[in-house]
Amino acid sequence: MNPTALFKLSYGLFVLTAREGDFDNGCIINTVSQVTSSPNRISITVNKQNKTHDMIAATGRFNVSILTTAAPFDLFRRFGFQSGREVDKFDGWQDAARSENGLLYLTKYANALLSGQVVTQVDLGTHTLFVADLTGAEVLSQEPSVTYDYYHANIKPQPAQQAPKTRGWRCRICGYVYEGENLPEDFTCPWCKHGPEDFEPIQ
Repeated sequence: MNPTALFKLSYGLFVLTAREGDFDNGCIINTVSQVTSSPNRISITVNKQNKTHDMIAATGRFNVSILTTAAPFDLFRRFGFQSGREVDKFDGWQDAARSENGLLYLTKYANALLSGQVVTQVDLGTHTLFVADLTGAEVLSQEPSVTYDYYHANIKPQPAQQAPKTRGWRCRICGYVYEGENLPEDFTCPWCKHGPEDFEPIQ
């Protein structure tokens, strides 16, 4: 285990992967935090509407690939923005391998790999907080981690022309627009399944 991989948890976007039976799945999350250093323990928050959530709840195991600024938009569209719960997101994806725990992780566009074994979970309504012992940590490259700002400025395609101003809220992950003065507290993005904490008011 290489605990120096933990420093990369301060910011970024992550591909979370899990396996149940013969089925692998993954999704993009934005909440990975170091809980304690002795033992090494991390927490993740996962939307319940994602199949990956159910697999982690059933098996208690997951991997986290920390994405770099080289990650293409196709990666975000594939792992973050497909709503189908049974979609094989690794179909045709060549840049993945299995770690020692038997789960897939990204071998390209990631600068670190973290593996976890769940020790407790907390129901947060639309999401579940999983607290896990860190069973593996490896630095994969020295490429910088991607941030929300970098993703929006350099990776996500920009619209060809400015749309008329709409009053409402925009998802920071996929760009979905909710029209209305107030965003419901239990709202879930219909495209990427993220909650209201990932929406910002349209200026």
